[in-house]
Amino acid sequence: MDPASLAPLARQLLQLFDAAGGESLEISALAELAGLDLESETLRTTVDELVDQGLLLAGEDSRKFTRSEEGRLVLAGPRDVTLYTRPGCHLCEQAKEAMAPLLREFGARLREVNIDRDPALRARYTNDVPVIFLGGRKVAKHRLDPRQFRRQLEQANR
Repeated sequence: MDPASLAPLARQLLQLFDAAGGESLEISALAELAGLDLESETLRTTVDELVDQGLLLAGEDSRKFTRSEEGRLVLAGPRDVTLYTRPGCHLCEQAKEAMAPLLREFGARLREVNIDRDPALRARYTNDVPVIFLGGRKVAKHRLDPRQFRRQLEQANR
């Protein structure tokens, strides 16, 4: 999904999960944090659209929502790096080691995600770790080419 296509309220709602520590939020908390009435049709429509797009996940009682990993990636800045990994993965450690000096050089932020903690991520990436995203775009899997990663970091923000 193109981050620019997000409506301002949709972006705001997704960002509220960062302010709340990334945990699940009830619809009442979303309304309060967004400064909207709980009965707001705009709020409900926007939340439903985010669920339909896979950016929010609805809880069993439909009052509680969690931002999906896709919902987090759509907000990622151009030099936000996400490393999908799992414990004991030697290729993941090699990738992390290779990218560390480049992250420092370009002021990029690294977020490591253990795929074994999320059934959807485990199903998606179980045979592919490490998987590396720069912003919202997948840039590598299995092995990191430091020269290519440098070029990608240089091109970020352009």
